Amino acid sequence: MNPAEITTFLNSFTQKQERIIVVVDFGNVDKWKENLGWKVGIQELSRLVKIFSYGNKELRRFYYGSDFGPKERSTTLSLWSASILNRANMNRFEVITKPVKYIHDSLKANGYEKKCDFDVEMAVDLIRLRDQYDDIVLFSGDGDLVYALRYLRDAFRKMSYVFGARGHVGREVVDAVKDGVIQRLLYADDFKYRLDMDRFQRR
Repeated sequence: MNPAEITTFLNSFTQKQERIIVVVDFGNVDKWKENLGWKVGIQELSRLVKIFSYGNKELRRFYYGSDFGPKERSTTLSLWSASILNRANMNRFEVITKPVKYIHDSLKANGYEKKCDFDVEMAVDLIRLRDQYDDIVLFSGDGDLVYALRYLRDAFRKMSYVFGARGHVGREVVDAVKDGVIQRLLYADDFKYRLDMDRFQRR
């Protein structure tokens, strides 16, 4: 999409901002930098999200893990985790979090693998809040939510739009677009001028 097409697309949501739920799987979004070559900023993301969903904060949902480190009894968040969660809250997201799991893995250099998936939480929230919205905007190229999106379309006529990064979109998402489960697949690459947290420094 070029900037003119993007503007037209975003303007099409103006009249229904209060009936759109936005789901941000930030663990997935943060990995986009591997393909994009730049990092999505939370403040920049918030500005874009508010074009889709404005008013009810509960419909702007931000999912990210609380990282307390590998010690099971630790109550101190890592600086990185605390920074992301605080910035998301300051930018008027409804923050949904849970502790990051540290799973022992002798094949890893540091001896463990970190895991914190929110697929179940996101699916349950989409179904639980279904009376409050008509359209879904999902920031995640992961295909795990396609089953829920299909159910919401078939049972409640909910329309879905998915943001991903080129090279970071699951086959299930691509197939769901072809099947009409997802109305449109959008690429973060095309929204660089809105999402790149360092876009002004690089000029």
